[in-house]
Amino acid sequence: MPHICRNTVLQCKNFLNSFRGPMATLRRMYSQENDGSFIGFIGGGNIAYSIGKGIIKTRLVESSKVYVAEPYVPMHRRWRDLGVNVTTENGVVVTKCKTIFLAVKTTALKDAVKGIAKTLPGPAESCLIVSALAGISLDTLRKIILPVLPEARIVRSTLNTPLLVGAGCTVFSVDERVTEQDVVQLKKLMSSIGMVDVVPETQMNAVGALVGCGPAYMFVMLEAIADGAVKMGVPRDLALRLATQIMHGSAKMVQDTGKHPGELKDEVCSPGGTTIGGLHALEKGGLRATLIDTIEAAVERSRAISAN
Repeated sequence: MPHICRNTVLQCKNFLNSFRGPMATLRRMYSQENDGSFIGFIGGGNIAYSIGKGIIKTRLVESSKVYVAEPYVPMHRRWRDLGVNVTTENGVVVTKCKTIFLAVKTTALKDAVKGIAKTLPGPAESCLIVSALAGISLDTLRKIILPVLPEARIVRSTLNTPLLVGAGCTVFSVDERVTEQDVVQLKKLMSSIGMVDVVPETQMNAVGALVGCGPAYMFVMLEAIADGAVKMGVPRDLALRLATQIMHGSAKMVQDTGKHPGELKDEVCSPGGTTIGGLHALEKGGLRATLIDTIEAAVERSRAISAN
């Protein structure tokens, strides 16, 4: 009797083993289609491209798992050069992807959502929509998106173009439907190409003016100090390389030392020296006040967009 039982057990094991290979393959196929690792973009402009190229460079996401919907066909080429899937139909991206960055112009939000409705082949599954639209509140996003994608979980974010080189900023606020797992996954994705913070939505307009607009202000200052060196006889290419390294090194000192910028500024200024002389000219020009006004103007513009 024991001999018969052992034979029966062996036969059962062999029978089950015969299915392990095919079942493992099926599990892999299913997980690849449903693991949420497919990333989509509705809108293929500079912010979307910065995120897309950035995350592909980190190898955190394979290019074959990225889908982009962009109506302007000439813009497709740079995406195809990355090896991603490109379409003109927004519904395709929603069908294929679990995390979707909505990266169109603010004025194109309604048209983008209409484009989803027109090209969606069937009822949409639950997905995470990450809006990169300046000044558009979560409440407005819900009113426009949920009638077409009733199961969507919505994130309002502000991002910047240095994500392209792995040195960007992402700040976001979340809808009540967004899960803790959503937040963890989004942080993991975006921290691979920069720093990430979650803030209350009440801070988003102010943060957006700093994070989203800030690189443009930095580029102007960088260009200006390089121009100053050129005016004083330094060759253009050398002036720009030196100015770039100075801005990079100064920012890194603040990050790495934890010191206040004012303290680090004081460490550069010798009594009666060249630096304090230059700072005097900077103060007479009102650079501090101008930069503060710059952020304030951007915030007011964001608030105006929200109101309209």
